Amino acid sequence: MLEKDACELHLSLFKGHKATGQNVAHLMVQDAAALYRHLEGNKVKIIKALRDSNFGLRCFVFADPDGNRIDVGEDL
Repeated sequence: MLEKDACELHLSLFKGHKATGQNVAHLMVQDAAALYRHLEGNKVKIIKALRDSNFGLRCFVFADPDGNRIDVGEDL
């Protein structure tokens, strides 16, 4: 379970699970830059750096401790 402020993301645990190169969750947040700094400060693996996309989101991708990719976006 990942927890930040009043939000929780529950991920399942399966014996023999192998993470893929695909994002398993997409989180919309109010301040992607603040979450990015928080994750960096806690040595969370960043897969794709924070950027402003051409599709209207400030976004990045990080990996949970098992390597699952989680995409984060903020409306611009």
